[in-house]
Amino acid sequence: MGNSRNKAVVLVSGGMDSAVTLAMARELGFACHALSVAYGQRHSSELIAAAVMARQLDAISHKTVQVDLRSLGGSALTDDIEVPEHGGPGIPVTYVPARNTIMLSIALGWAEVLGANDIFCGVNAVDYSGYPDCRPAFIESFQRLAIVATKAGIEGRGLRIHAPLMAMGKADIVREGLRLGVDFSATISCYSADADGLACGHCDACRLRAEGFVAAGVSDPTRYR
Repeated sequence: MGNSRNKAVVLVSGGMDSAVTLAMARELGFACHALSVAYGQRHSSELIAAAVMARQLDAISHKTVQVDLRSLGGSALTDDIEVPEHGGPGIPVTYVPARNTIMLSIALGWAEVLGANDIFCGVNAVDYSGYPDCRPAFIESFQRLAIVATKAGIEGRGLRIHAPLMAMGKADIVREGLRLGVDFSATISCYSADADGLACGHCDACRLRAEGFVAAGVSDPTRYR
């Protein structure tokens, strides 16, 4: 699928899923360019973790792009809305409107600049919070967009969107990360992580992460406060 001459843009948030995605892309032989987005998230310590992951997993480069989604609000991650300790029915308040659409669009632009044919993202539709932009239909639709909306797509080089974790449960993601040498202790998933990256242990992201380690039968290296 890939070789050392193939460039790929990999979205890296600082969480466990994107770290495993970066490790998978590297194993496939891609020259990985890590992309993080500072979108006004309250848990900004994840951006520090993203830089650590990019370094540890041998990204060729790491770019952080600023996008002010806090000015729009509408999410517990970007607005003065309390982060719930447990997700309820429907799409939770931690959903950030259009976040993955914006992130993939930025990745699409950078891929064109780099001459990369491949974009990797760590969205997952098994053990996840129910966000609409983490589902197969979204990735499939964005793939069609990438073909019709870019010079690369029109001129035939093409751009491929990869979501290798889409059908994996958290336990499988943990096992795959351990196989690939991901240092999960350096990743941050918590929606309410403090400035030191310490997790709350109660939010939906913490719950799903902890359950993944339990199901995988390995100790949880998450740093809790």
